[in-house]
Amino acid sequence: MAVVAFDGVVLGDLATPLEVFALARNAEGRPCYEVRTCSQQPQIESGHLTLQVPWRLSSLKRADTVIVPGIDNLDRPISEELLRALRAAVSRRARVASICTGAFILARTGALDGLKATTHWLAAQELARRHPAISVDPDVLYVDNGNVLTSAGAAAGFDLCLHLVRRDLGAEIAARAARAVVMPLERSGGQAQFIVYEQPAVVESMGPLLLWLGQNVGKQLSLSAIARHAAMSTRTLSRRFLEQVGTTPVRWIAGARVRRAQQLLETTSLSIEQVATAVGFRSASVLREHFGGIVGTTPLAYRRAFGNAESAESRCSP
Repeated sequence: MAVVAFDGVVLGDLATPLEVFALARNAEGRPCYEVRTCSQQPQIESGHLTLQVPWRLSSLKRADTVIVPGIDNLDRPISEELLRALRAAVSRRARVASICTGAFILARTGALDGLKATTHWLAAQELARRHPAISVDPDVLYVDNGNVLTSAGAAAGFDLCLHLVRRDLGAEIAARAARAVVMPLERSGGQAQFIVYEQPAVVESMGPLLLWLGQNVGKQLSLSAIARHAAMSTRTLSRRFLEQVGTTPVRWIAGARVRRAQQLLETTSLSIEQVATAVGFRSASVLREHFGGIVGTTPLAYRRAFGNAESAESRCSP
């Protein structure tokens, strides 16, 4: 395993793979991976720290897996030497994975063109803007394209690394590593990122309407009722909503309801049926249908993994 370091590397993203892969050990306690931290120069600057890095980029030539952590400034220059080393790794079919905004570095190599990818939800729109050949999904924890993988930010880096351990060594070793870092093993890549629950951003003239929808998401909201509130015809509403928000009112409301359901599943003991009613779905089956389509798992599995610390701990047990 080669973990790339560079000026401006996000220290948490750098530490995550070093920690997880070091904890991947067999039944006798022997490490399963040789992990090297590699950089172009012996010394790098990041935040308030200066780091001495023991290995050079030449180590990437022999690495089975190369991890690219996030970068602190999306406009920070990336050296051509690093980009060449990453392209060479991709070309020889090494497994290359990015964590958080490391996707911007990996995207510069062309390795993500034509593929689905993710990054931190705050940076997803910018990644899509800068690299239109990439299909950016801001709502998932990680994306596995085989030899090229990307993850969202923060804890999603742990999810990606544990996923790699499970792919390589099986669930038992991955579960032991997960328990050691107090992470649930079974957070699937298709699960939605933990997006901060805020009021919708103001989007041109749709801003006040989105705020109103967010405040009334638990009510039955027909297209005609929304149009009346917006003082528009249903046809005008649908057209302007699609132009300014990028989706239909029905789909936007479904997504808002699922996000609210996530919050209730994380923080309350309401039954699945009660959660469905509270967020405006007609039944638990309707909630499960939308929840699965957006989050990639069931409401019950989501609650087991994230409802409280005790349940998360139990999910880590082998």
